[in-house]
Amino acid sequence: MRNASHSAPSDGKTILLTGFSDLDRHFARVVVELSPPVSDELQLAAALVGHQRAAGHACLDLAAVAGRWLRDVASDLEDSSVRLPTLTAWRKALRASGAVGRPGDFTPLVLDEANRLYLHRYWRYETDLAVAIRRRAQLQVAVDEALLQASLQRLFPAQGEEFDGQRHAVRTAATRAFSVITGGPGTGKTRTVVWLLAALLEQAGERPLRIALAAPTGKSAARIAESVRAAKRQLPCTDALKAMLPEEATTLHRLLGPIPNSPRFRHDATNPLAVDIVVVDEASMVDLALMAKLFAALPTAARIVLIGDKDQLASVEAGNVLGEICAAAGSSAASPLADSVVELQKNWRFAPGVEIHTLSQAVNAGDEAAVMDQLRSSPALWQALPKPGELSAALRTRILDGYGAVVRERDPAAAMAQFNRFRLLTAVRRGPYGVESLNTLAETLLERAGLIARRGPWYAGRPVIVTRNDPATKLFNGDVGLTLPDASGHLRVFFANADGAGGVRAFVPARLPEHATVFAMTIHKSQGSEFDRVLLVLPERDSPVLTRELVYTGLTRARSAIELWANEDILRQAIGRQVRRASGLRDALCNPAATEPPSPA
Repeated sequence: MRNASHSAPSDGKTILLTGFSDLDRHFARVVVELSPPVSDELQLAAALVGHQRAAGHACLDLAAVAGRWLRDVASDLEDSSVRLPTLTAWRKALRASGAVGRPGDFTPLVLDEANRLYLHRYWRYETDLAVAIRRRAQLQVAVDEALLQASLQRLFPAQGEEFDGQRHAVRTAATRAFSVITGGPGTGKTRTVVWLLAALLEQAGERPLRIALAAPTGKSAARIAESVRAAKRQLPCTDALKAMLPEEATTLHRLLGPIPNSPRFRHDATNPLAVDIVVVDEASMVDLALMAKLFAALPTAARIVLIGDKDQLASVEAGNVLGEICAAAGSSAASPLADSVVELQKNWRFAPGVEIHTLSQAVNAGDEAAVMDQLRSSPALWQALPKPGELSAALRTRILDGYGAVVRERDPAAAMAQFNRFRLLTAVRRGPYGVESLNTLAETLLERAGLIARRGPWYAGRPVIVTRNDPATKLFNGDVGLTLPDASGHLRVFFANADGAGGVRAFVPARLPEHATVFAMTIHKSQGSEFDRVLLVLPERDSPVLTRELVYTGLTRARSAIELWANEDILRQAIGRQVRRASGLRDALCNPAATEPPSPA
């Protein structure tokens, strides 16, 4: 590939987009063929905007990458010997193309005045979502103030400062059509939501409220349903009101109603959800496209409450919606979202000085010195990464202790409860410390100990995670199941019921959608889950995926005990690196003068 920043317009064949995915190359070819004049600048932009979307960016920030070497922008590409065009030359070439329009134009690519280049679909998602959030944030909901005050006094009878955040969150969400409750693990987010729902039910009186509890994955949906059932037992209200609180939760995909073989859902702006309140847990995991579709499907009069930890990893797909919302709210007191976002700070799970809490807080703050001081003072908390040849011996006790009771158990519900007590987490997929190798090693260690018998891909005790949504079976990406013999001795894969209300569903293995073994799982896949004990393994080499947010997310999956295997230099580099996703959502949310975008032709 030649130097694109110094090349003249070409015939569209001189640049070989080596290293880009087939989809990125195909999109670039379509763009240049449909929209002359052809230029190297246009081909690179078209390929890069798709590549960056797959890497989690909502757009390509031309100003941030212009003039740089491609290897520094997209290190995963095989051919990185190209210097990208200067910003001036790039903008000029793109503006000359019929493929690139301005915001509101119906063109394959959209270039705004802030030098952000979008796939049209993602510009539309971002713009529509910003408009919907701003509108709801400005909408005050009428309440019976005297009744709300009485509810707050009963729900929070203690007058200590530690309850101020939760009390404020309930009042905020009760009086607004849009609100966010954010905070780290153990800050009482779910309990606050239960208290909120109780207050809203009291406001409704005899009128029934249609409440939907939702989360991005089956696991996170089951967890919020379980948390709500536990929290409402402590609720200071009548049994009749408690009975009106939901005990079931669903994934966002199930809530919206996926249409097979289509990116669309049954519920949209023309067929809105039949709900009065939607509560979305683990909102940090929700990507831009899904969040935009959710807001489009909300009735005008419905409330929506987003719950999540803004400091966790962003969604696997494009966007960092919760983070951008919280950043927009905190940008100034004049922000349209300033009064819609409440951050809970008091930690109810961990006493002051508890290792998991203090370590995760130091990581979140990027304080490398504090992290290393704590790790060095707690030998049981941290050890250097075992060499590949020593890994089997080092892992043996952890695997047998963590999974031995799981693979021995034959009752599905009991086995799944055991399985959630320990998890081996890793940052990467490949390599000796990646999820694929660690899963194979875990199987080998369990088989050598006589705890499993592998006579093929399916065996009693095999845990699996679904990796692709399948509306036909109501199994979705992130759902975790266990393989066990049924009453007749036939192997079945058991999953928790989809509504989070308890119980299990059994599937013939051949009916499962795409899946993988999950003794070990990536930190990304662990979001929305919590385990009593976690062994967190970082790789031996630095990688762009190793970030402060990734380490923080891995640490905070543990309820009571964490063990970290990592070399100091790699850990320091990870803590010093933060996720930066290209997006215009924060700017759009902070701009109250923005108008509703025109509909595409």
